[in-house]
Amino acid sequence: MNKKLAAALSGGAVLVLALTGCSDDSNDEVDDWAKKVCDQIQPQLQKIADANAAIQEQTADNSQPADVQRTDSAAFQQISEAYKALGSAVDSAGAPPVDDGEATQQEAVKGLNASSAAYAKLKSEVDALDTEDQAKFADGLKDIADELKNTSSSGADALNKLQSGEVGSAMAKQDSCKSPAASSSPGSGAPASKAKAS
Repeated sequence: MNKKLAAALSGGAVLVLALTGCSDDSNDEVDDWAKKVCDQIQPQLQKIADANAAIQEQTADNSQPADVQRTDSAAFQQISEAYKALGSAVDSAGAPPVDDGEATQQEAVKGLNASSAAYAKLKSEVDALDTEDQAKFADGLKDIADELKNTSSSGADALNKLQSGEVGSAMAKQDSCKSPAASSSPGSGAPASKAKAS
């Protein structure tokens, strides 16, 4: 049942900074801003990737509810803290030196903080599940997986807005803004990624 959760997570958290494309146009001020932000957010992206991998690993059909609960709770806590730190990093960097930079920054910070709060709520919901009743636990996880789809995509949307236009091109040049791989490779990630959260 945790496969639904893993599939929902992989739809959003893994895409946190899927920066693509390169631009030959160079603006030193924008590049400096992008470097400042990317250097601060890299550790948080790693935390999100690692938390996602932990959930992916806990997807075996014989996983015990208590183990799944413990893993998912810790992962949601980690992702919540990472999004909060991402919001702080973008906030402390100031507005990017582009048209509508302040509005772009404020929207990104608002979205990242909202994602942090949403993951904290998911952690509370996982903590409240009844691990003694496997059927009830599975139903509860399904509801959380459905909620997670919206939560993870809203966090990705917040960063996608920040990564548009000139700012996105500058961020794409920064090595520290590339999506990190998880520290440990998930054992059953392949089947989990095929699971559809419905």
